[in-house]
Amino acid sequence: MELLTDLEALLVVVAVAAVAPVVAALLPGRLVPQVVLLIIGGIIVGPQALDWASADQVALISNVGLGFVFLMAGFEIDPRILVQRPGRLAVTGWVVSLALSVLVVGALAASGFVHAFVPVALALTTTALGTVLPILKEHRLTGRLFAAQFLAVGAIGELFPIIAIAVFLGVKSQFSALISLAAIAVVAAFLSALPRTLEGRRVAAVVAEGADTTGQTTLRWSILLLLGLVVLAGKFGLDVVLGAFLAGAVLRRWAPGDVHSLESKLDAIGYGFFIPVFFVAAGMGVDVDSIITSPARMFVFLALLLLVRGAPTLAIYRSTLRLGERVPLMFLTATSLPLIVALTQIGLASGTMLPENAAALVGAGVLSVLLFPFVAVSIDRPDERAREAVGSPEVE
Repeated sequence: MELLTDLEALLVVVAVAAVAPVVAALLPGRLVPQVVLLIIGGIIVGPQALDWASADQVALISNVGLGFVFLMAGFEIDPRILVQRPGRLAVTGWVVSLALSVLVVGALAASGFVHAFVPVALALTTTALGTVLPILKEHRLTGRLFAAQFLAVGAIGELFPIIAIAVFLGVKSQFSALISLAAIAVVAAFLSALPRTLEGRRVAAVVAEGADTTGQTTLRWSILLLLGLVVLAGKFGLDVVLGAFLAGAVLRRWAPGDVHSLESKLDAIGYGFFIPVFFVAAGMGVDVDSIITSPARMFVFLALLLLVRGAPTLAIYRSTLRLGERVPLMFLTATSLPLIVALTQIGLASGTMLPENAAALVGAGVLSVLLFPFVAVSIDRPDERAREAVGSPEVE
């Protein structure tokens, strides 16, 4: 079949995005997240099946959607949580995961199963905070105790691997990468302080007054900030995901008194258009043939995600969460996709990663998004009813 034009391809992608929430609502128990249906829809309409469209045809919008995924993740995180007990536990969990990953991937590399040691090792320490958050919101679980812990786990599981990518896999030397990280951190700190500098001035009043008019000034400045930091991160030779994540963190400082208003607008434009396009495009990019050819590799990496990234939470949160909450947290922590895609692209570009491993890792990431949140929500539902009867302990 002849490939559709770019506009027709976008129509197909938007149609998948529009149908996904309807199908999710009609399925029994509503246990299948929209993200799952978006990825499956992308596989169906993409080159691997119907061949109506390709990820390249919606690449620009998809990349902005990826930016929104991490912007919303950064926006959700209150930086204070990272220095409180949830943050300290999350850092401990990531360090343990990194140590396990180095041991496991080292053994796989020695056996010849893995060639690209660093990308694979980092991939096993990632957590898809931006991917899981829509699922938690969809099932109204964001106020739950394990979900509150997951915000810190997910933030560390995205931020630390992003920093490691910039230092160890960037186009520059490690020293130059550290200088670049410091430079963009200074820019983000300056932007965070900017609203206080402009407070009381005419320009700040104009932006505030236009927030809910046709000017939508706060939303437009938010998108400018997102694209600006993403472009800046790219210019510094860093992963653009870092720029998007920092943009979300800066935005929370920009609207401290009206966070919910700005968040609702970002939700509307992000989850309403850009983010669904990213997940459909991710589905279109899945190399199904390679996965079918070597399915064992995919299941090995899926098991390693659960073992390396998820399992340590069972011990680390023993004194904080009951077993019925630690198990859902384990599955959510092991859910990963966007950074796995980025790491496999880096490994393939450098020529160190086996193509079959790249496809298997992405396939494992897709399966983790398909299965792990589903399991977590299924486990939590009966536990939630019990908790409603006895009450929940507070987060320290």
